Amino acid sequence: QVQLVESGGGLVQSGGSLRLSCAASGRTFSNYAMAWFRQAPGKEREFVAAINRDGGSTFYTDSVKGRFTISGDNAKNTVFLQMNSLKPEDTAVYYCAAENTGFPSRHWRQYDYWGQGTHVTVSS
Repeated sequence: QVQLVESGGGLVQSGGSLRLSCAASGRTFSNYAMAWFRQAPGKEREFVAAINRDGGSTFYTDSVKGRFTISGDNAKNTVFLQMNSLKPEDTAVYYCAAENTGFPSRHWRQYDYWGQGTHVTVSS
């Protein structure tokens, strides 16, 4: 089992920045691919970014490329999502997820463990 706890969400003005953190406990963190998804009210859960288990490869949805950066710290069992140049359309609940093959996917059903989510609100 892996337990994931997100933090760092909040209210920010358009153009601002936030850094989300996802702390993992349980099995060896470095065995897992990690990802961030988000879900806005009335919308489906959406892939945001992912990182493979050795941190060598990252993947982003087109709408956040150049603005968001995913990174991991295996020593601290933590994955981060640095979000810059935030827009109102980034408003959502952001979820951290872990996938136990170590190979990230853009499909939320491929992920085995989820955090409880952290709210991000971007005001215009």
